[in-house]
Amino acid sequence: MSTAVPPPPLVYLPQNLLPDGGSPPWMNKGDNAWQITAATLVGLQSIPGLMILYGGAVKKKWAVNSAFMALYAFACVIFCWVLWGFRMSFGDELFQFWGKVNATVDEGFLLDKGISGYLPAATIVYFQGVFAAITPILIAGALLGRMNFYAWMMFVPLWMTFSYTVSAFSMWSSTGYFFKKGIIDYAGGFVIHLSSGVAGFTAAYWVGPRLTKDRERFPPNNIPLMLVGAGLLWLGWTGFNGGDTYYANTIASFAVLNTHICTATSLLTWLSLDIIFFGKASIIGAVQGMITGLVCITPAAGVVQAWAAILMGIFSGSIPWFTMMVIHKKFELLQKVDDTMAVLHTHAIAGSLGGILVGLFAEPKLCRLFFPAGPEYMGLFYGFKTGEVRAGFRQVGLQIFGILFVVVLNVVITSLICLLIRTVVPLRMTEEEMEVGDEAVHGEEAYAIWGEGSRHEASKA
Repeated sequence: MSTAVPPPPLVYLPQNLLPDGGSPPWMNKGDNAWQITAATLVGLQSIPGLMILYGGAVKKKWAVNSAFMALYAFACVIFCWVLWGFRMSFGDELFQFWGKVNATVDEGFLLDKGISGYLPAATIVYFQGVFAAITPILIAGALLGRMNFYAWMMFVPLWMTFSYTVSAFSMWSSTGYFFKKGIIDYAGGFVIHLSSGVAGFTAAYWVGPRLTKDRERFPPNNIPLMLVGAGLLWLGWTGFNGGDTYYANTIASFAVLNTHICTATSLLTWLSLDIIFFGKASIIGAVQGMITGLVCITPAAGVVQAWAAILMGIFSGSIPWFTMMVIHKKFELLQKVDDTMAVLHTHAIAGSLGGILVGLFAEPKLCRLFFPAGPEYMGLFYGFKTGEVRAGFRQVGLQIFGILFVVVLNVVITSLICLLIRTVVPLRMTEEEMEVGDEAVHGEEAYAIWGEGSRHEASKA
């Protein structure tokens, strides 16, 4: 009796790559590893990135409060995200602009296939959760130095629920209204930056300004610390734009390179304008130019050519500079609203600019790689090149429509939230608290040199 020898396997896999209970056959380990890494880089932009950027960029008396606003917002959003936020943004459709309320806390959902089909849902929930968390932290930039912390504690979950989830579902969910229309918002120029810029400016109007002396003179208490936060923000953007493909692929690499090209160009452009018009190279100005470059490229990073990223950097380093340094000083309404970190210019203007420019520069081949299923995406310049001008104008029109939608949504929702909160607690700190700062508000101070860190009298037992 002869014994047949089984044929050798066609593919040899190392033991650690073989499917098992924790690594189902549909999951790509490389993509999953990159996605978790990218999500953590985005998380580091907030904690500690923006936390220490804010803490270093404000007056000494507000270092603790400013950092604490960021820390609280991050924790609050992550908590709300798994209980209802994720499903409202990416779950079953309630209507074309919003998803149904549901939780993501059971292993049956979290260990199953995520949006892409190659990642577990838990990875997608984490990745999108840190995106959601950074958005109210950006809003906080407009409110530093006077918002009542208890009002902020109420504002964050309300805004995430009634504004962020609407933008995210309508523009990023496969059943969302703008997604089906073919809007291009690669990584959040509209959903995150335009939303936070408009919401921050609107909330600043309702909260009211800082003390007059603080508005007139508000020097950073620690510029090197601020630069550490800025550096984490810049390098963390590798995950912000590099993770949005959901694959460790060539588009991810392309998006990362475009991100850094645009940011460097924007910083140099802003710096050059400061030198030309003010005669000094400002490190704070350079950071502003860095931020506008990061924001501008975000809606376009994976779908435009590298030469377009350079042009976008020139625009993002000059147009927000002009709106901040020239236009802002000519309009009474803009001066009336106390936008501490100028989020209107660095996020709303830069985000809108990127959204319009991607309507001009979106390359059809790159769009097909990023959007394998969906309508035909066509930047206007490529529409002229290929003779499909109508498609190019349609893309620009859709981008502008998206901007108008996000602006109206956030002005209305943010105003309603602020009006609701002020029926419960004051939106603004008391005059005494604004005069003293951290010690009066939290009973703590950043640099306890005098008094050996003793607590403010009002906080003592």
